[in-house]
Amino acid sequence: MDLKQLTKMYDFTGKSVVITGGAGILGGDLACTLAECGANVAIVDLDPSLAERLMPRLEASAGRAIVLGTDVLKTEALEQTAQQVIQAFGRIDCLVNAAGGNSPRATTGPDQPFFQLPPDALRFVFELNIIGTILPSQVFGRYMADQREGVILNISSMNAFRPLTKIPAYSAAKAAVSNFTQWLAVHMAQEYSTGIRVNAIAPGFFLTLQNKFLLTEEATGELTPRGKTILEHTPMGRFGQPEDLVGTVLWLLSPASAFVTGVVVPIDGGFSAFSGV
Repeated sequence: MDLKQLTKMYDFTGKSVVITGGAGILGGDLACTLAECGANVAIVDLDPSLAERLMPRLEASAGRAIVLGTDVLKTEALEQTAQQVIQAFGRIDCLVNAAGGNSPRATTGPDQPFFQLPPDALRFVFELNIIGTILPSQVFGRYMADQREGVILNISSMNAFRPLTKIPAYSAAKAAVSNFTQWLAVHMAQEYSTGIRVNAIAPGFFLTLQNKFLLTEEATGELTPRGKTILEHTPMGRFGQPEDLVGTVLWLLSPASAFVTGVVVPIDGGFSAFSGV
């Protein structure tokens, strides 16, 4: 394979990519990068106004972008969104399931022991992460089944490999995302087409709006005790940046990974490899 062939693999011109949670910190950076690689990107988010900060970068990109407000936990809303994407771009080539998150009410602490975690908070976290991955895969994956080709990329977490303290629902949900990724990869290949691939990435610790003040002190910017412990167990000694996901994501969405399906790739600075000694 020469350089020209390799470069062409990462040219997404004409490809249509749907990104749920696409207005978030990580999803937004991926959306912009894919648009800059020529893709037509549909940013799907519960709060579409969050995508306003992405507009200057998207407008300067080679691809096109649309922003759609959608609840990933509602099948009917997702189906309407899929029709809007088809109307705008003609097809759906890739789906990135980046919607997810945790809730303080589903997190243990001195004033909130495990035995008193509210069932509704646990359900919210579990449904957002796993049901919010399965439903979009059903709706958008159906178009891929009809086309007999496509790529689904899920967002798992380090919690799926090694559950963290304090966040039982989130850890369990992300473990379910990894398991579902493997199940769906086999199902799509065996039942519909070997041209449909399903993989996941498992980010380590990134400073997002959701966890920034769990890892750093809001007033001083200094590391919290939890943040210090994480860096002590991360051989590369830093938190991840959104751009650290880009290389792996482009590879998994591109023809360069044509024989890769059913894998969960850690992007964690070595956290999952370190035993602590």
